[in-house]
Amino acid sequence: MKFKINKVMKNIWLFVTCIALSMSAYSQEDDYDMDENIYGDIIPKHSFTIELGLPVGTSNKAFQSMMQGLVRISPYYQFTLKNHLAFGIGANYNYFKVNPFRVPEKVTGGFHSAGGFVKVGYEKFHSMRFGTDYGLKIGYNSNQFATDSNATNLGGPFVDNAFFIEPTIGLVLTSGEFTSYRFVVGYTYSGNDFNTTNLGIKSSGGYSASEFSKNTQFMTFGFGFTYYFKQY
Repeated sequence: MKFKINKVMKNIWLFVTCIALSMSAYSQEDDYDMDENIYGDIIPKHSFTIELGLPVGTSNKAFQSMMQGLVRISPYYQFTLKNHLAFGIGANYNYFKVNPFRVPEKVTGGFHSAGGFVKVGYEKFHSMRFGTDYGLKIGYNSNQFATDSNATNLGGPFVDNAFFIEPTIGLVLTSGEFTSYRFVVGYTYSGNDFNTTNLGIKSSGGYSASEFSKNTQFMTFGFGFTYYFKQY
């Protein structure tokens, strides 16, 4: 399983790299004869972005197996300086559904993770059409395991709040003078771990205590839309 995951990750990163290189080459060829002063038609200052993606568990084998990522939503405001340093603030929401075919006991429900973050990054347009946005999100999430078992035993969801960090990369393609679309990849390191007791069940499912002690980590692949409501 580990070999397959590593192979998939390598293929994904290769795919992302190829997209970035091809977009950059295409844009540079298109703008070859243009004056350097008008090289980019978007110079970000104030912008609003909303990202929609699919989270995929990568660490803690029990979490990776028993929880199935369904949706990731992340809206945020970003302020970019003339030197391309960027600072943002926003919110995240992630939802993982319990995989009924992988849990050792019958249980239904899911894992809700919602919170806020600040972002530090580097946003730059390399041509009139193509740009990149590298960032690091640092925030705090409310993590709730809302299952039927927890509702019966606890009277509500099991809560395990935690800080998180998330490096991200966005490959940006402009669609107009004030708008752009992007392909986004992020990797979340969360301060909480995962145990079957979080779901309200007693069986360990054959996983060891050392495996349960690993922090929750997941990768997100998605797309975003940005509106630049003020530029330099």
